[in-house]
Amino acid sequence: MTELARLEPHADTFPLPAPAGMADRDLSEAARVRVAGGFAENTSRAYQRDWETFITWSAAHARSPLPATPETVAEYVTHLAGTPTRRGTLPAPSTIERALACIQSRHKKAGFSLNAEFARLALRNYRKERAATGHRTRKAPPAELTVLRALVDTTAPTLLGLRDRVVLLLGFALMGRRSELAALDIADLTITSDGLEVAIRRSKTDQDAVGEMVPLPYGSHPETCPVRVVQAWLAALETHGVTEGPLLRAIDRHGRLSGTPGATMRGTGRMSGDGLNQIVRRAAEKAGLKDAHTYTAHSLRAGGATAAAKAGASVSAIARHGRWSDKSPVVHGYIRAADKWRDNPMRGVGL
Repeated sequence: MTELARLEPHADTFPLPAPAGMADRDLSEAARVRVAGGFAENTSRAYQRDWETFITWSAAHARSPLPATPETVAEYVTHLAGTPTRRGTLPAPSTIERALACIQSRHKKAGFSLNAEFARLALRNYRKERAATGHRTRKAPPAELTVLRALVDTTAPTLLGLRDRVVLLLGFALMGRRSELAALDIADLTITSDGLEVAIRRSKTDQDAVGEMVPLPYGSHPETCPVRVVQAWLAALETHGVTEGPLLRAIDRHGRLSGTPGATMRGTGRMSGDGLNQIVRRAAEKAGLKDAHTYTAHSLRAGGATAAAKAGASVSAIARHGRWSDKSPVVHGYIRAADKWRDNPMRGVGL
């Protein structure tokens, strides 16, 4: 097993010391921490859970998890496909796909090759079964412009309402991921004569944390202009003595801002991804949207991309603004969603 196989957080299962005299294969504790910190945090947590679950299952069935045989991994995929989740439903194929990717990643880091062909055939069969019984891939519906306006209209003229408007409009205009929005600090924003510049210090597609500056121009309508709403929020924060730290903060039931005297929240009060989801879902319910419970912060990201596609923005411009790869099937899906009506072959045939 190579040293890298043991570097993900808590990944100390099957630790094997380097052979005597093999100093070239050793890592100092400082280097170990550095390398472990290079893994994507969210991915590491999810992979760790997946790996521990696989270890437990393997032990219960007297099978070797590392290295695992093709038959073992296929059996495990079959087990997952037949095991209900905590919600009482069978797992989505994407959940099993992640577990399989985790197992393959562990083998690669440990210097083992894994033939996952049987497992992938089993997963393909599971996808077909799901499709035959009417299951569809669940996606958060995009909050397109009309929906966004409806969401914004539900926010009250209070500090809480202003904070929620910032979440809604920044999520849409930035095409922002939950993690990107939650990580924003006040220092990441710069107001210019042309609009607002937002520094995304790290994103899912920027694991090296090179960072990117995303420009947001002024909007045509003050109530949905992300620049003006952010300016109002920054002014409100300053009024409460907050000029640095997290941009999006929790507000207690008495309307007190986290990080200010008397507020009940501990620490900085930085909002979590789940908290951002709750803001969007709560606004969708207030707006009376159909299937309001399915709206999440991702709806804002998808809505911004879809609206830009309908307005004629190029794939490259949308991908660059939303921090996708130009070849990302996700961003091309938003383009197709816009084009399916604009370029519909049945339009104008005389029906």
